[in-house]
Order: sequence, then C-alpha cells, then structure tokens
Amino acid sequence: MPQAIFYSYAYPEPKGFAEAKVKPAAAGYNSQFKEFILPYDAVRSSKSPDDAILDFAQSAYDAASILGKWDRAALEEKKPALHSTSKHS
Repeated sequence: MPQAIFYSYAYPEPKGFAEAKVKPAAAGYNSQFKEFILPYDAVRSSKSPDDAILDFAQSAYDAASILGKWDRAALEEKKPALHSTSKHS
C-alpha cells in the first residue's frame, strides 16, 4: 500500500463479506487484498481517532462474525475475578 492503513479481514471470507457496511465512512473493501481498509490519514484527521478505530474494528468483526455464523459467545473473553467479594476479617 502506498499509504498507511488499518485493515481487517476474515479467513475464510464468508459470503457477502465484501458487501458488508463497515464504519466509519472512510473505510472500504479492497478487492485486491480481500480485506477492509481504513486509511490512517482518515483516522488522524477525524474528530475522535479512538472512536474511528473502534468503530472500524467492531463493525468489521460484526460483519465477519454474523456472516460467518461464528459462535460469538464462545469467543468472548471471560476475565477471572482478581479480588474476592467477601470481606476479610
């Protein structure tokens, strides 16, 4: 790529993935690389770069997981409790 980008792909690519709507508006599907791309400059110049990246990552994940019929519940991270909820005496 001649420019810096963020990217997201699914392998194997589920049917309809290339046509999925991914956020923000500057993001799009690159048929040569078979992945969604988001130009770095679009992120850098956005009102909220953090939100732009999070929207991109979440919407690309949503597209891949829904179209690919993933078991999303099985993929969720279950963090262990680091502290006991009972009071110590």
